[in-house]
Amino acid sequence: MGPVNWIAVVVAAIAAGGLALVWFGPLFGRAKLRKVAPGRVMARVRPEKIAALSAILLLLTSTMLGHLFARVGEATLAAKPWLYFMMSGGLAIAFVIPALWVSFSHIRVPTRVAFIDAGFWLAAYLAMGLVFFLLG
Repeated sequence: MGPVNWIAVVVAAIAAGGLALVWFGPLFGRAKLRKVAPGRVMARVRPEKIAALSAILLLLTSTMLGHLFARVGEATLAAKPWLYFMMSGGLAIAFVIPALWVSFSHIRVPTRVAFIDAGFWLAAYLAMGLVFFLLG
């Protein structure tokens, strides 16, 4: 196992956070507001706290990806650069999105909102994979 690229870990989390600001702001922010009423759990939480929690969780996610890429090794990733995108996108498609959809089916989130969120997570994981590719 090679060393974890900690700079890429932090930059990947920032990139995913920046994508979230755009994705849930100008791109799809209004679509989600019209379709989903605020939940009881997060309704009283201030936006700054939600942003801080999101940043911590994105950092956790990018740390996991950094460890995954370090485990694969620099030589393998240099020979097969598509692995950055296959592995990061694969995690989103095989684990994150299905988990999200299972949770959403229990709380009856509209399909359109589920697609918006699933699209974000796929784009966020691919963006993180791109950061690791560029900084690897």
